[in-house]
Amino acid sequence: MALVPYEEGGGWAARQLHSPWATFRFARRTIRLQQDWRRLGVAAVVWDAAVVLCAYLEMEGIDLKDRSVIELGAGTGLLGIVVTLLGAHVTITDRAAALEFLESNVQANLPPELRPRAVVKELTWGKDLDNFTPGAFDFILGADIVYLEETFAELLQTLEHLCSERTVILLSCRIRYERDLKFLKMLRERFSVSEVHYDSSKDVHIYKAQRGSCRDDF
Repeated sequence: MALVPYEEGGGWAARQLHSPWATFRFARRTIRLQQDWRRLGVAAVVWDAAVVLCAYLEMEGIDLKDRSVIELGAGTGLLGIVVTLLGAHVTITDRAAALEFLESNVQANLPPELRPRAVVKELTWGKDLDNFTPGAFDFILGADIVYLEETFAELLQTLEHLCSERTVILLSCRIRYERDLKFLKMLRERFSVSEVHYDSSKDVHIYKAQRGSCRDDF
């Protein structure tokens, strides 16, 4: 999630962030997520980058059926929920403090028959990697997870651990600061990176990264 200093009473965007609920329509379902800015801050509100990535995955018709997917820094769980509804087996991760909140949103928005496909699991970048099989995922997803420069090395270490030659990494983000560009430079030193989508209305970029040359197929 992105660290942005919104203040209550600061306009429509701030009111949306401080609202206790956020509602969306994806995969032919209404998704109603609890938000709790006061308790968990940036980890407990829905950011535009997550919405844009959900729309991209659905509108582009990317085949997620029975694919193995992991989401990093899941926050409210919107992206992981949508990917599960689109047919994937999803490991939805965040730090320990956010897990109870995340789990409640996931359980509330998935029908009982799909809940076994979504596993909520703790992952602190660079620290819990032994709990995850190297290269086990078809897709690695992240929405607005690039914001603290001190986490960049650990995030890259985590991506490298989770990634195989076949893995597609999709990172959705708004470029706010010079340090965001620095992360992209670091990412390009380890992966082949291309921009696959830009939402001008929300100023959100989606980057695709893979080991070796980026391929057009998913």
